[in-house]
Amino acid sequence: MSFKLIMEFSNKLIIWYLKNKRILPWREDQNPYYIWLSEIMLQQTRVDQSLPYFLKYIDTFPAIQDLADADENEVLKLWQGLGYYSRARNLLFTAKYISTGLNGQFPNSYKELLKLKGIGDYTAAAISSICFNEPKAVVDGNVYRVLSRYFDIDIPINSSKGIAAFKELAQELISIDKPGDYNQAIMELGATVCKPQNPNCEDCVLNDACLALKNNKQKLLPVKKNKAKIKTIHLNYLVVVSENKKTIVEKRKGKGIWQHLYQFPLIESHQEMNQEEIISNPLFVSMFNEFEINIRLHNDVPIQHKLTHRHLLAKFWIIKVPKLEQFTTEWKKMNEFPVPILIANFLKQFKID
Repeated sequence: MSFKLIMEFSNKLIIWYLKNKRILPWREDQNPYYIWLSEIMLQQTRVDQSLPYFLKYIDTFPAIQDLADADENEVLKLWQGLGYYSRARNLLFTAKYISTGLNGQFPNSYKELLKLKGIGDYTAAAISSICFNEPKAVVDGNVYRVLSRYFDIDIPINSSKGIAAFKELAQELISIDKPGDYNQAIMELGATVCKPQNPNCEDCVLNDACLALKNNKQKLLPVKKNKAKIKTIHLNYLVVVSENKKTIVEKRKGKGIWQHLYQFPLIESHQEMNQEEIISNPLFVSMFNEFEINIRLHNDVPIQHKLTHRHLLAKFWIIKVPKLEQFTTEWKKMNEFPVPILIANFLKQFKID
């Protein structure tokens, strides 16, 4: 590709961006802490979803040292509803490392940023280009979409060949003088104009040379390989309600989804379970075989929660029990725990007698 074509492409984007960019709090300066926090939140999440969380975080943790000093439960609670909770745990881990291991100094290069937990190629490129003017191209879903359409590239973006090809192309196109503006410009165009559905091609600054527009292929690009089969998992939460308004909650262990969040005792299955199957389950028997209970199903229709590689179907079984010492969590304190969004929504609507 000629130098002239590269300059035309990048200059058009930057000029458009400087005139049309959305006013967002992390764009007010080049604070690497703000850029890092926003980019982690924006992974898999739209700006309108992330913005309230970003504002809550910087209000609670205005500087990276404040985040480093935070308790994990507080960090997860503020993150509740945003999803992908490993990102929040990695934020806390990295904040502590920067605070203690790097004397509070944020790394200022792509290479050094990559060494931090939770920061991959995309985030390192975003921070290093926006904050430190390093010409490292970002490649996210927006960039894949703009480049695949503009150049009419039908290599699957989720293949090793596609990832390498788009990364090389993106790096070739980046502005050397204004890499931060360029990276934000191409992402902004993808988010607001070159959208996945119904792109606004008439108002696109690149429409004079976009090959997908010329060939009427906008809806066909970018191309993705067939995804892996999505699994369905049934979640049966055992919601204990004692006579003295106490319950049981437990912290999730292991490295699966919702690690370190809190939940009611849980029975998982690959098939939907009825009340008889719940009562005969070993976990249920071990918990309630010593006293009388009253059990009922809160929701007849399972609540669906979709994740990338699995669909979750949740039922909440309300189990009333006598006043017993082993039930130590007071209902009025349930909202203090960081919990999966499924449980957070349940707690909003369920009222004990």
